Amino acid sequence: MELLERLQSRQKQDADLFLHRMLLARQPVTLTGYKSLIDLPHTMMLLQQQAQNAVAEDRPLFALASGIGEYMNDADEQAVIAAISEGNLVVFPDGSDMTFKLTPVNRTLSRSIEAPTTENVLRGSISAFIEDIDTNLGILKKQFISDKLRIQSYWVGTDQRRRAIILYTEGKASSKFNHDLIQKIESNLDKDIPNLQALAHVLGFSKWVLAPGFNTTELPQNAAWALGQGKTVLFLDRFPFAIIMPSVIMDMFAAENDHNFLPIFMFIIRFLRIIGVLSNMLMPGLYVALVSVNPDVLRIELALSIAGSREGVPYPAVFETLLLLVILELTLESSVRLPKTIGPTITMVGGIILGQAVVQAQLVSNVLIIILAATTIASFAVVGFNNAVIIRLPKYLILILSAMYGVLGLFVGMMLVCASLASASVFGIPYLYKWKAREHSDG
Repeated sequence: MELLERLQSRQKQDADLFLHRMLLARQPVTLTGYKSLIDLPHTMMLLQQQAQNAVAEDRPLFALASGIGEYMNDADEQAVIAAISEGNLVVFPDGSDMTFKLTPVNRTLSRSIEAPTTENVLRGSISAFIEDIDTNLGILKKQFISDKLRIQSYWVGTDQRRRAIILYTEGKASSKFNHDLIQKIESNLDKDIPNLQALAHVLGFSKWVLAPGFNTTELPQNAAWALGQGKTVLFLDRFPFAIIMPSVIMDMFAAENDHNFLPIFMFIIRFLRIIGVLSNMLMPGLYVALVSVNPDVLRIELALSIAGSREGVPYPAVFETLLLLVILELTLESSVRLPKTIGPTITMVGGIILGQAVVQAQLVSNVLIIILAATTIASFAVVGFNNAVIIRLPKYLILILSAMYGVLGLFVGMMLVCASLASASVFGIPYLYKWKAREHSDG
């Protein structure tokens, strides 16, 4: 059989691919699949049992109605490779042009459900999504039990095939948004999506827009809340996060877990997050503007205090601030990448020892240490690590404009950031849109 010969040739370049000969009810067949995905001994035992049942019931083993598997129409090499990449077992009976695809006994490759590592929960379930997309789907369906939940599954990519599952709530989700999203996915099924940048490219998001087109969450209750709010959730196989679309600005300040507190505390917590974002973006630029360009707007006592703390610092305020900001960014990145046993040590060395050393060496002022420490803490007050990373960028633009034009530059920087956020949209839904759950579909 020509197809089997091509698979044998391919096996020389792919050691994981197996071609196994066996007898099923005295019928010689060839099985093919991937060793790393299929438990071959248990699968063969299951096939033998099915063959014995077929013989006992006096029905043909490879008839279409025999239930031995699914018949593959026009099976070529590409179709067979696609089938076994999805974890299926493909059967070639000798002396027949028919090819069958069946579900084998899979190897256990998934880890158990564990606590989230990037998001903490004070009051709520501590289970987190894992890499297995079917497990993620089951976890979410346990959190969101509704007969209005709609699920669509796709295989995307050619070199790195990957499952993608779209979930939305009928009656609450925007039908136009889902239509545009599904159309984008279906028109790009041949494109690989190895990471979120590739997903944003497939969905047509601009890489130069500051606002994110989607958020990610590790918590099933957050994904369930998003579905209840009428948003769309996307799962990618081997990616242990739910991707929630569209992203709007309130996603930075509001989380489902907030509703487990009294309403007054919920509003205070969200107000503190807004203060945190503004502090993170404005405080470094405001320090530079008031120290180097517009010191006359400060009270004389405060101006003298800041000037005294900068006595002996050889650099202008903007270089002093940039120097410490870069050190803080390096400390954050290294503490995230290193193992948990070493990360706190790096944080202590970078935050305390190095901070004290640069002050004693008169490289930066004490006031700047306080401002940048508060800025770094404020950046992680927002909801989601994705948002915490994004708000770290605008402060550099505002800092440079403040160093050039003082307080006026700070306001210009704020206007540019606001204009960038106002221009962002996802399939027609603006980033500054006040999202609320719909009672009925708009379609």
